[in-house]
Amino acid sequence: MNTSSPVTTPFSGRATALQVLDGVDLTGRRAVVTGGASGISAETARALAMAGAEVILAVRRPATAAPLVSELSRAPGAGPLRVTALDLADLSSVRAFARAWSGPLDMLVANAGIMALPTRTVTGGGWEMQLATNFLGHFALAGFLHGALREADTARIVTVSSGVHRKVSFDFDDPHFERRPYDPWAAYGQSKTAGVLFAVGARRWAAEGIMTNAVAPGFILTNLQRHLDDDTMRAFGAMDAEGNLTPLPHYKTPAQGAATSVLLAASPLLEGVTGRYFEDNQEARVVRGDEEQPGGVAAHALDPQTADRLWEYAESAVRD
Repeated sequence: MNTSSPVTTPFSGRATALQVLDGVDLTGRRAVVTGGASGISAETARALAMAGAEVILAVRRPATAAPLVSELSRAPGAGPLRVTALDLADLSSVRAFARAWSGPLDMLVANAGIMALPTRTVTGGGWEMQLATNFLGHFALAGFLHGALREADTARIVTVSSGVHRKVSFDFDDPHFERRPYDPWAAYGQSKTAGVLFAVGARRWAAEGIMTNAVAPGFILTNLQRHLDDDTMRAFGAMDAEGNLTPLPHYKTPAQGAATSVLLAASPLLEGVTGRYFEDNQEARVVRGDEEQPGGVAAHALDPQTADRLWEYAESAVRD
């Protein structure tokens, strides 16, 4: 566990991604952002491109990104935005994406995710779908692109987690819910704990100039909630009786939710920082997972031994 002083920045939790990168020049640098063409991933791609980076938006349905590509192609000073197909739940798709890549990669933002699938769903390879999409696919992608990240000399990986991780540790005995009863939120939380542990385990790449950190973007209404029924959304206080979305005061906009991701991916304030967890543009405090608290990172997600064990498990999973 990291015991050095917490990293702080001058940005509040309400800062936007564009504000965080104001004055930062990313010309000549290349970034991969996974996820859809809306919500946090789109705002992450927009901010990086507006700072001059070449951005590759890796999505399952490339056609959905056409409006964003059109917008940025007309934006003065924006770096090029390209869209490439990537299905993180399909290991052959991840391999194809990596094999097609050439040259250095400066930033990898592992943003794509699914949340609370109501029934257990598995990939063709037998992986539980949330663990596959949120963690194992990204682990494989980072591993396949390791050489490109190393070639950049000072590369950064950002893995997008969630505060839900605080409630769920990683179950090495049954990670895919083959024997224990499937629970949508346990599966989601486990996958997000895995993302934080990946950032800790990736300390093995630090000597190669690859810095890896995890982020919780906060509460934002995006397509991530598409698998939640109306009753659940009402219980969260995010929908009224007529079915209208009603974001609560503590909810962020997608542009605010993407701020911490781009801070970790590109801000000079985070140079040399690795293996940590951030929220609201600050490093989070460590808390016990069984506490009721509005923020923080669970100690179980920062444990180096657990991180190394997960790394070994994931390497075996993506190799089989």
